[in-house]
Amino acid sequence: MSIAKIRSHRGQDMKITAKTTAFAFAVLLAGCANFRTGVNPDGFVMLAEAVPDAILELRYYSTYNFIGDRIDGYEDPCAILSKEAASSLKAASDEAVRRGYRLKIYDAYRPQRAVAHFMRWAKDTSDTRMKQYFYPDLDKSVLFAQGYIAERSGHSRGSTVDLTLFDMKSGKEVDMGGTFDWFGKESHPDWRGVTDRQFANRMILREIMTAHGFKPINEEWWHFTLKDEPYPDTYFDFPVKRQ
Repeated sequence: MSIAKIRSHRGQDMKITAKTTAFAFAVLLAGCANFRTGVNPDGFVMLAEAVPDAILELRYYSTYNFIGDRIDGYEDPCAILSKEAASSLKAASDEAVRRGYRLKIYDAYRPQRAVAHFMRWAKDTSDTRMKQYFYPDLDKSVLFAQGYIAERSGHSRGSTVDLTLFDMKSGKEVDMGGTFDWFGKESHPDWRGVTDRQFANRMILREIMTAHGFKPINEEWWHFTLKDEPYPDTYFDFPVKRQ
């Protein structure tokens, strides 16, 4: 997630200072199973090399995301995944190309420090710069309670990817009836408020990804995790940067 799917405890409104933020992050890390920091582990690869046909539009390296700033931990405009997830994604990419598409990647591995950035932002209810683009129908104060922001993200385990399809014939993104990181029921893959064509496009993406070992979730049409992820209990915090 993009945004993590595990519901977080809704904290009381409070003024965030550097001291309280550091303390909260330390408590968070203490609760993470097998938490790891440092350099990129050997078990990870760069997607530009592993899946060369994929298009990268890395929203958290840019400022076009639900926060409006580059997210902590995204130091280079690159994407990283575990070797196992990248291998399966290459197979999915090959199928997409055969069907006239390319995969377009929004996010892949996400360091825990980025998740902490999301949490700090969510507690600052005065910062609504990107509300009209990503959550116009929600009050920011409900993001924790409704599960849009949480203390951990499957992305930090290194085998989750957020993506869409790019139509090689038209030269445009496939119309999925909604944008990446939209907070609302409209992002649910099976939401029938979209057109038949948009729904079919969501299902094409799902078919390609599930055929190659990824599992979807019920809340976001763009989010897929490798079923047999190699680090199911490990949350990493090395930065997203070129190796």
